[in-house]
Amino acid sequence: MIQLDRRTFLVSSSVSAVLGFLGLNLGSSAAYAATASLKRGRMTTSICPYCGCGCGAIVTATGGKVVNVEGDPDHPINLGSLCSKGNALFQVANNDRRLTKVKYRAPGASSWEEKEWDWAISQIAQKIKTARDATFITTDEQGRVVNRTEGLACIGGAALDNEECFAYSKLARAMGVVYLEHQARI
Repeated sequence: MIQLDRRTFLVSSSVSAVLGFLGLNLGSSAAYAATASLKRGRMTTSICPYCGCGCGAIVTATGGKVVNVEGDPDHPINLGSLCSKGNALFQVANNDRRLTKVKYRAPGASSWEEKEWDWAISQIAQKIKTARDATFITTDEQGRVVNRTEGLACIGGAALDNEECFAYSKLARAMGVVYLEHQARI
């Protein structure tokens, strides 16, 4: 317990009154983003993909390239402020080390080769179709219609926002996937 005598109380009260009168607030202050000024490009709102908080961001793009990312002052979660990861969102889209082609290593090969995205997407789709067709179950042991596949599993990621998770789960369930999980990392 803190010992407080009359003299200390009066001095503390006087100092607090003077600081309050001068307009100095010693309480915590809220962080607000500055008003955005758009000189060129198109602004769209987005969600930060890093953690489960779902902070709002305003992304400005010109010619298909991201030129600015800042906190959304109208977003109820972060009120315009972003953490260090959110502030670095710009580097996700604009990074010289970002892979633009798929690295592929054929079965039995010892080296990687670069492939185009169109080739990779068609290969993935073909492998999913093959696995689904080979393991699709239309009815269970009791004759009930189940229309599911137990040969595929889907796991989401912490970088997916709610809308992406919704679309991903709809796709997985349309394929008959039973093992559907999400790794939220909160």
